[in-house]
Amino acid sequence: MGPLKRAFLTAISHGKKIGYRNMSISAAAEELHPKHASGITFELNETQAEFQELARKFTAEEIIPVAAEHDRTGEFPWEIIKKAHAVGLMNGHIPAFCGGLEMGVFDGCIVAEQLAYGCTGIMTALEASGLGQTPVLVAGNKEQKKKYLGRLVEEPLLAAYCVTEPGAGSDVSGVKTKAVKKGDEYIINGQKMWITNGGVANWYFVLARTDLDPKAPTGKAFTGFIVERDTPGLTPGRKEINMGQRASDTRGITFEDVRVPKENVLIGEGAGFRIAMETFDKTRPPVAAGATGLAQRCLDEASKYALERKTFGVPIAYHQAVAFLLADMAIGTEVSRLAWQRSAWEIDQGRKNTYYASIAKALAADVANKNATDAVQIFGGNGFNSEYPVEKLMRDAKIYQIYEGTAQIQRMIVSREVLERAKRGL
Repeated sequence: MGPLKRAFLTAISHGKKIGYRNMSISAAAEELHPKHASGITFELNETQAEFQELARKFTAEEIIPVAAEHDRTGEFPWEIIKKAHAVGLMNGHIPAFCGGLEMGVFDGCIVAEQLAYGCTGIMTALEASGLGQTPVLVAGNKEQKKKYLGRLVEEPLLAAYCVTEPGAGSDVSGVKTKAVKKGDEYIINGQKMWITNGGVANWYFVLARTDLDPKAPTGKAFTGFIVERDTPGLTPGRKEINMGQRASDTRGITFEDVRVPKENVLIGEGAGFRIAMETFDKTRPPVAAGATGLAQRCLDEASKYALERKTFGVPIAYHQAVAFLLADMAIGTEVSRLAWQRSAWEIDQGRKNTYYASIAKALAADVANKNATDAVQIFGGNGFNSEYPVEKLMRDAKIYQIYEGTAQIQRMIVSREVLERAKRGL
């Protein structure tokens, strides 16, 4: 019996019926993403609804009670990660032959939104491992997948996506970390920065330049590698103290003559940039889902407070100024949810979703920040105080407009597609 099936049975014993008591892992995987009937539906299937409820219950019982303390201390949430792993809320997208359930992107987003509702810092600690795994999912061979994805199913281990550098954030083509082939190995030297899970990952996806000609085309200059955490010469820096999402682990990584065997190359030399970009098509929808979860939390906290706080003899919710803020928060949240659902659905249909993923990521990030700002406004002076939850939500929200492609980068991607469509129509 695989660990995920055991996790399902464990969940059942705690009163959460998952429905796979007599199923094999592969059968369960197929049940998770059945072929949809033609037409549009806004309902989750039974299994998706059960996963959503499991994630909602887990968030209420395990994340929300400790979120403020993790924010205060910056302590990495290992205990929550172990529990999430045990009940099957991690690594569901891993292939069945590696012990996973082959969940679609849509299914993962359902879970991500619920976890982010509790704490986006803790959700990021969980979701960043998915970001690190995705290059292997989209480009790894069977042996690489079994070795590196399989171990994440067996144990509560994490991966990290190691691309950003001090001088190359949104400009991935500006990556300067170099990998030089010597015999059956590559020697990597360079510096990465802002690597989520940088100090806690078991292994990394690393993008490095293998064509040292500065005029080499971006699409052929970079190579993707799987690098073990304990490789000599790989040194994580200090944990960064960030404005928000403090429970996640963000660090710089130094590579000094790090030796990587050639079998850890993904696809082959020159394929790295394409792998990195394809990864974002799958990982931007969960980021948008996380931002939507935060937006929903802001709306819920503000609505509850607006019914409790009174001015001029009535709850402030009945003053039009506040009521309209709540209405706009609700509108933004609902539309953000529809946006991530469309972008996740597109990629699950086997279609390129870059356009929809960028729309979802940009929109949900902006809505999360607006909702957080409006929630603080509704709370008034209390919203500016750390004894209330909305100031943390406001700090946590900002990074959604920055990581995995800034709000401006998303608009560049969308505008290019709009113009290409216009040209095709001429």
